[in-house]
Amino acid sequence: MGTGTGAGEGRRAADEGRRVPDDGRREWARHWQYAELPGLDLLRAHYVRHTFPRHAHDGYVIAAVTGGIEEIGLPGDTLRAGLGSVVLINPEVPHTARAGVPEGWAYATLYPSRALITEVAAEIGTLRGTPGFTAGLVADPQASQAIAEVHRAAEAGNALAADTLLRGVVARMLTRHAGPLPARTAARAGAADAERARALLEERMGEPPSLEQLAAELGTSPFALLRAFRDRYGMPPHTWLTDARVRRARRLLDAGIPPAQAAVTVGFTDQPHLNRHFTRIVGVPPGAYRRGRTGGRGPDHGSVGAGHHRDAP
Repeated sequence: MGTGTGAGEGRRAADEGRRVPDDGRREWARHWQYAELPGLDLLRAHYVRHTFPRHAHDGYVIAAVTGGIEEIGLPGDTLRAGLGSVVLINPEVPHTARAGVPEGWAYATLYPSRALITEVAAEIGTLRGTPGFTAGLVADPQASQAIAEVHRAAEAGNALAADTLLRGVVARMLTRHAGPLPARTAARAGAADAERARALLEERMGEPPSLEQLAAELGTSPFALLRAFRDRYGMPPHTWLTDARVRRARRLLDAGIPPAQAAVTVGFTDQPHLNRHFTRIVGVPPGAYRRGRTGGRGPDHGSVGAGHHRDAP
């Protein structure tokens, strides 16, 4: 995804954003939903050692860095986001994230669903088709502040302010930094095999075939399938499968399934196996994520590090 002219401004802002509003090197994170803002997940966190492996989201990412530097790895580019900048990522775009300075980074992130983005786009009436962001990083202190205020309003239980601020900042990003999201096609050689491989992995998530077995079933070679899959989805099949398992586990947790049961259902060996990958990709342990679906208010910032090893159901 290209960064456009805003990327240069965002990098300059990143160089200035060295302050993390947190005490020392303690990591904390809260990933939750506010019942009055349907179609939206919220994450507010300070990460220092935590790194997000390559993964993708079903919906969009609109993140305001409030301190330090976040380094985001996108296909073909690495961005450095600092104070006053906003990170924009479209659905299904593979990316990584990690601290860009020793003190880490703090941010307030909005994860709007496709339906919410489409609804706002229809209201402002400037975009046709499915909207997509055309910049990965923009320097916009006003929007960054508004994103943080969405979080504060939601945590305070002020539904009117939270909804107003949310729609305002989404409309601002769509108006200034979006266009029609291009339809993905299977024009490149091997893309059809990659899509079939993905479908088979989704069907057999609990007991996936080996790369050799998968290639044989599709009538191609393991190396050709691996190359095609990377070209199509930005990651090898085993990395994609781990991400897909975590995404499905999230849906099960959303439905009230206990973490231990969700772990086995999606193909992890046990709950600690789920905990490890879930925490790396989502940013909080499964138990903390599940508690955040109740719509409770208040900061309730949990430790990140503890979730890497043990998380109660």
